[in-house]
Amino acid sequence: MSLEDTRLGSGPPLLGTADLYASGSQDGPGGPMARLFRLQEKGTTARTEVIAGATTFLTMAYIMFVNPDILSTTGMDRDAVFVATCLAAALGSAIMGLWANWPIGMAPGMGLNAFFAFTVVGTMGYSWQEALGAVFISGLVFLFLSLTGIRRWLIAGIPHSMRSAIAAGIGLFLAIIALKSSGLVVASPATLVTLGDLTSTGVLLTVGGFFIIAALDARKVPGAILIGILAITGASIALGVSQFGGVVSPPPSILPTFLQLDVGGALGAGILHVVLVMVLVEVFDATGTLIGVAKRAGLLVEGPAHKSKGLSRALMADSTAILAGSMLGTSSTTAYVESASGVQAGGRTGLTALTVATLFLLSTFLSPLAGSVPVYATAPALLYVATLMLRELSEVSWEDVTESAPAVLTAVAMPFTYSIANGLAFGFVSYALIKLLTGRAREVHAATWIVAALFVARFVIFPNG
Repeated sequence: MSLEDTRLGSGPPLLGTADLYASGSQDGPGGPMARLFRLQEKGTTARTEVIAGATTFLTMAYIMFVNPDILSTTGMDRDAVFVATCLAAALGSAIMGLWANWPIGMAPGMGLNAFFAFTVVGTMGYSWQEALGAVFISGLVFLFLSLTGIRRWLIAGIPHSMRSAIAAGIGLFLAIIALKSSGLVVASPATLVTLGDLTSTGVLLTVGGFFIIAALDARKVPGAILIGILAITGASIALGVSQFGGVVSPPPSILPTFLQLDVGGALGAGILHVVLVMVLVEVFDATGTLIGVAKRAGLLVEGPAHKSKGLSRALMADSTAILAGSMLGTSSTTAYVESASGVQAGGRTGLTALTVATLFLLSTFLSPLAGSVPVYATAPALLYVATLMLRELSEVSWEDVTESAPAVLTAVAMPFTYSIANGLAFGFVSYALIKLLTGRAREVHAATWIVAALFVARFVIFPNG
């Protein structure tokens, strides 16, 4: 659930890229590019679409530095994860652009990568190969839900307060990861956690990076998070905290992660409750992002069902991208809300997403730079993403305790139990029970009852899972 501020305005094109797409007859009414993406029908041009794609890329490119930093904690090869991240983003965005013809970028999602690394592997003890197997299985389930229409039924049945609380809880989970990895928060035998050494170089770099990102974003500078990461990386190299490995080189091998998923091991290890969490987060995150960005771009017919041929294809596109990402060697791929910055810059068709795909593909040559990025440069990015996600708490119905209490339990349980799964379980079960005990059981949608029952079964079967 990754999420730089969608208030970002239009950004400058990457030199030469816009001309590549806009030259010749491709931008004309009868050109192949115009016909493929229906540019004239959408009231746009190839040049506008490419500029929009470059804007979206700048706002979401931070993931190619953050994702390897998170997943490498599981023992996965960092360079291979970097390539897998770029390729998964390129493939997912290309599918979204060419099949759905929507201006939405795809990449491994924030939140689920942390769940993959710190909960499934770090806390629950599964191997990263089994965790990739779980991602693959969740992709199959996600695809089935999209094909059958159950995905829309699930979205319609989950209370709005709970959806907001899930986003906020994931934000808090990312925040505690960032605070811990940077040294801002350390363990304490007396109070569990306490303030770290504020005079240490790493902590100062993290704090500085956060303020850089916040200030740039407040000024509506496209790519604020990416700029902050690169600025702190430069400072870390200058201070000797990290080593400079270069900028450009041939892409490293992806073989350490490619097709390394262990589907059989995931099934045999009883990891299905993990799959449940992945599917739920994917459903809320991706669907909400797709509908929100598409509405901003004028791609949806208004109404409760959000009926649109493009939406059906977009739902299928992000489901397919999850499967591809698991085979490449990365956590779940999802639609990025940062795509709203490209829509604001004029993006209306799949050419915007195809531009994002092209730029991520070219980014595979930046592995030396990715290897130079220290944790003190990615921690501020995680912390800032957390602040953006916490804004969702404003959508909770605070005046109704049957709505607000489960929402609070959902949000606080994620960081305090160090598990997105536990937060979801606490939230859904408490929501159903409180509604039942207050005589308002009829307000609970069948989907919520089913999810709550599944989590109760999970605690019975896997009490320590």
